[in-house]
Amino acid sequence: MVYFDNAASTPLDPQVLEAMLPFMLEHVGNPSSIHSHGRKLRAAIENARKTIAHLINAAPAEVFFTSGGTEGDNYAAVGSIRTLGLQHAITSPLEHHAVLHTLESLAKAGAIKLSYVRHDERGQLDLSHLEELLATHPRSFVSLMHANNEIGNLNDIQTIGEVCQRHDAIFHTDTVQTMGHYPHDLQQLKAHFLVGSAHKLHGPKGIGFVYNRAGIHVEPLLHGGSQERNVRAGTENVAGIVGLAKALEIAYAGMNDHQQHIQGLKDRFITKLTAEIEDVQFNGTSAEADKSLYTVLNVSLPPSEISEMLLFNLDINKVSVSGGSACTSGANAGSHVLTALGADPMRGAIRFSMSKYNTAEEVDFAVAQLAKLYRKIPA
Repeated sequence: MVYFDNAASTPLDPQVLEAMLPFMLEHVGNPSSIHSHGRKLRAAIENARKTIAHLINAAPAEVFFTSGGTEGDNYAAVGSIRTLGLQHAITSPLEHHAVLHTLESLAKAGAIKLSYVRHDERGQLDLSHLEELLATHPRSFVSLMHANNEIGNLNDIQTIGEVCQRHDAIFHTDTVQTMGHYPHDLQQLKAHFLVGSAHKLHGPKGIGFVYNRAGIHVEPLLHGGSQERNVRAGTENVAGIVGLAKALEIAYAGMNDHQQHIQGLKDRFITKLTAEIEDVQFNGTSAEADKSLYTVLNVSLPPSEISEMLLFNLDINKVSVSGGSACTSGANAGSHVLTALGADPMRGAIRFSMSKYNTAEEVDFAVAQLAKLYRKIPA
């Protein structure tokens, strides 16, 4: 069985598990307790916070631990709009549902007016339109992701941040798909909020972090205890926090080698798919190395009677992939991203997403299984 669904979740790195185990088996207690057991856990949390802050060039006081990307996105959006009195939000139709559904819920409740940045047929954002929207609605909440989780398109978040800064807007970016795959420098990036999730970079599930720029104080999403300096109530997931920091540390140390390896796999996929299957296309900019996340390739396949059962058939043939997004089922049914791009609903769509653990042999196997299901190029 080969696994090409790393954008949904990655395998746990053995070194990460090794770092976590003492906090699952040996070190007991609550990190809020003042006794020695509690202090040991508290020290582990703060060391992890310092590690993450150092890697993204932020202050430790700007890093807060969450249950993952969805909570971080909700915290940034709901907290900013409620606390800062923002009356307008700007996003794109291509964002993750953690952002879209949150902002749509706030708009439906009458808390904000919501606008969407235009994009072209390949999902590239029109930043001049963003500038126009902000000229009309300054001091808005702007949420635009770094890389799209379905089609892999990279957005120029440096430029977006600068546009937001000119209009006194609050800028939040979901970097769940790029954290650990690209360097992030929060001294250069003009973001007020940035979100990461451990299980997208070979860390454990159920833990993530939100970067909250100093000077921007928002009300907590979860109320209760005073954990995370009154920003996020609830007893900390110590083992998860340690694992998150270790996973990010490993990712940064091997970033260049991993990128070269994974980009090679992606190039191999493109070459072999186009050679083995007639009329194969690629959604968004996922086939362009300079415009897309190197871990994601979104493939548009010829119209066929098997399109609706495509993922099921691949699973039977020992290939695990997603149809655009892991949050939907079917070949491309339910994918709001592909729908927004005007994708042909008769064509099957597959998202191949790769990690450092995948091999060229696995690429060849996956393409061979897919080619069995589709028309071959005549000899």
